[in-house]
Amino acid sequence: MASVILERSRKKRLEQGHPWVYGSEVASVEGEPQAGSLVDIMNHQGRFLASGYYNPASQIRVRVVSHQHLEEMDTAFFVERFTNCLRHRNRFLPGADAYRLVYGEADFLPGLIVDRFGDVLVVQLLTLGMDKRRAEIVEALVQVMAPRGIYERSDVSVRELEGLEQVTGLLYGECPRHVTVTENGLKLIVDIVEGQKTGYFFDQRENRASIAPLMTGWGERSGITLQEVDAEDGSRQVLPVNKSGKTVTFPYWDGATVLECFSHTGSFTLHACKYGAKKVTCLDVSAHAIESAKTNVELNGFSDRVEFVVDDAFQYLRNQVKGLEERSERATAVAGQDSGAKAAKADTAKPMTAGGGRTFDVVILDPPAFAKTRSAVAGACRGYKDINLHGMKLVNEGGYLVTASCSYHMQPDLFLETIGEAAKDAGKVLRLVEWRAAGKDHPQILGVDEGHYLKFAIFEVRSKSN
Repeated sequence: MASVILERSRKKRLEQGHPWVYGSEVASVEGEPQAGSLVDIMNHQGRFLASGYYNPASQIRVRVVSHQHLEEMDTAFFVERFTNCLRHRNRFLPGADAYRLVYGEADFLPGLIVDRFGDVLVVQLLTLGMDKRRAEIVEALVQVMAPRGIYERSDVSVRELEGLEQVTGLLYGECPRHVTVTENGLKLIVDIVEGQKTGYFFDQRENRASIAPLMTGWGERSGITLQEVDAEDGSRQVLPVNKSGKTVTFPYWDGATVLECFSHTGSFTLHACKYGAKKVTCLDVSAHAIESAKTNVELNGFSDRVEFVVDDAFQYLRNQVKGLEERSERATAVAGQDSGAKAAKADTAKPMTAGGGRTFDVVILDPPAFAKTRSAVAGACRGYKDINLHGMKLVNEGGYLVTASCSYHMQPDLFLETIGEAAKDAGKVLRLVEWRAAGKDHPQILGVDEGHYLKFAIFEVRSKSN
């Protein structure tokens, strides 16, 4: 088998578990390896380090698949790897029927993504080495998972860096376009053909569940308290009572008002409702996404508590803040007029120019990646600062900002620094109460920073003026 000899002066990333060999790290190639074929990786002294598949057209010249000598990536090889993947998911997600089954490098199968949606599998082949083994992958998945169907969603631009075209289509059996799965006890309908990526984002499963404590405990702010009162049957019962002394019958009287931006299929909206939210505003710029979210909300019986908005999140947040500021100016002007003060700033006789001005107990920001390359980081920082600054301004005093970034190039320290700058400009003090990464079906190899892409935080928001 052909060999790739590494430069003497390279960083020892491979020895620390990193699965990539860049072209700049290669000193020479012995033999004539075909693109996509396996090669042995040797250090400058000729000592064996690993086996991986080779692509001379890619910046990542070799991707490691084994730290032992490997002759062939055949069906038996994939059966063994897929069995290990399934064992990991069964251990950490017992009873789940929807999750990421294969997570590329973190499952020692670089360039391969497999998502499970019940008895349907969706596959992404991201590299030439995996693309050339499509048949073996499908055969092994059938042996291990016995699916009803396997659908390919290799319609991602990263394939072009490998010299491959974007492709989609049925690989095995039959695959309905829409599949219904369960997450944290909620039902979701997923579009595997037209949905983003493979149709759904599993990496936030545990994060979505973590918002449960934020969804109740807000009734007292509205003047509703639990009191012992005479019930209709003559007994004494503890019931919610408002300021007027009337019993409150609305079951979600203690729930939060919630804004979810970048909702996609409405997954955070569903969890907010499940955990007791009083009212949720579900927002996305895509009408198709909102229709998907609406279907999922109806499926779970939450329609009476959710409003849907098709709008650009940046613009929506700015408009709400502008309306809030205008309301504040008008209130100040009215107070000044009542006290006989000199001319106030706002002309209260004119109608308000800004719409909205709403605030929420919880604001959730789960945007797509703003920085897909290192050169895009500066612009991404501006984007993250913008949405978080305006988002936290809409959070009621003592409420919560739930915010995430799935941009690998937006490193955790930079993400927190950007949010800190937004808080400073907004005049807010943030208290971090939760810090999380991707879920258990997205494991991380120590030393592979590229796998540490998802940052998820929950902040309590307070004003410096209070």
